[in-house]
Amino acid sequence: MARRRRYELTDEQFDRIEDALPEVDGRGRPYEDHRKVVNGIFWVLRSGAPWRDLPERYGSWKTVYDRFRRWAEDGTLQSIVEKLQGELDAEGHIDWDQFNVDSTTIRASRSAAGGPTDDKKGTGPAEKTRE
Repeated sequence: MARRRRYELTDEQFDRIEDALPEVDGRGRPYEDHRKVVNGIFWVLRSGAPWRDLPERYGSWKTVYDRFRRWAEDGTLQSIVEKLQGELDAEGHIDWDQFNVDSTTIRASRSAAGGPTDDKKGTGPAEKTRE
């Protein structure tokens, strides 16, 4: 068995989500392995790298990106989150006391949005320079 790399799922972790992933119907081109694609998605999301910098061991960056986008749009990723949340809650691994909502709002100063600061008040538009 190959060594597990950073950001990749363990066998136990993948087994938890495998049932929530779409079935492969066998039509068309051979479908890239779900585990490889999921690990590629995690690599990009955790490393912060652009999709095009995805290492070749995860397959084509375009395949991984397209699958991520499709799963996000069709609700597959949401169903995985709900499945994991239900399982982990049933096992007592979620401490609901840690969840909270904070509706505090703080007004930002005008300069936070590029507006004039106190030392810029009353100035006209910038003068044009000659080239």
